[in-house]
Amino acid sequence: MPATTLTISSRNYSSWSLRGWLMAKLSGIDFEEIVISPDDVSARAEILLLSPSILVPCLTYEGAKIWDTLAIGEFLNEVAPTAGLLPADRITRAHCRAVCGEIHSGFTSLRSALPMNLKAHFPRFKVWSKAQGDIARVTQIWRECFDAYGGPYLFGAISMADAMYAPVATRFRTYDVPLDEVCQAYCDRILAWPAMQEWIAQALLEKDEIEELEVEF
Repeated sequence: MPATTLTISSRNYSSWSLRGWLMAKLSGIDFEEIVISPDDVSARAEILLLSPSILVPCLTYEGAKIWDTLAIGEFLNEVAPTAGLLPADRITRAHCRAVCGEIHSGFTSLRSALPMNLKAHFPRFKVWSKAQGDIARVTQIWRECFDAYGGPYLFGAISMADAMYAPVATRFRTYDVPLDEVCQAYCDRILAWPAMQEWIAQALLEKDEIEELEVEF
């Protein structure tokens, strides 16, 4: 088995897999993917928000297993400190960690109402009021980062924070969420990120479907 592997699940549905994979790509390490089928009971439960993300993503590096997404990002920052997963400045780095922590542990209404589905598009989708509050908070975070660091990414250069919010950008596109000009431009920039383009291209080739996430509700 290769020294470094990243275990992921469905590219179409698994937002945590996407986050971990983007961080690994950003770090520049060489790794091979191990893909768990969405038919796997535990993987399916994770995608449907019925259990914590304990299987995916999971990074195996020189025999060590790291399975929490934030832990993966922190570990990769130590392995590849010049890759820029976290900002060099101590105060900016703390801000980045806070922003990443908020998406890691919060926004449950957004997750439930707008599950990640890269193949789908629901024009004029009606978003629950609680999810609207989450959308407002996400866009507030984005605008505050742009005001503080000048863009084009959340902390100037692309970082772990952009990997953490990338699935949100896909959700906004899938569900036709109206955004202000600044936030829409950021979503477009994230979706044009070469690593994102690679992930999306692979997602579109997947044959597996999770019926619960294919219903326009």
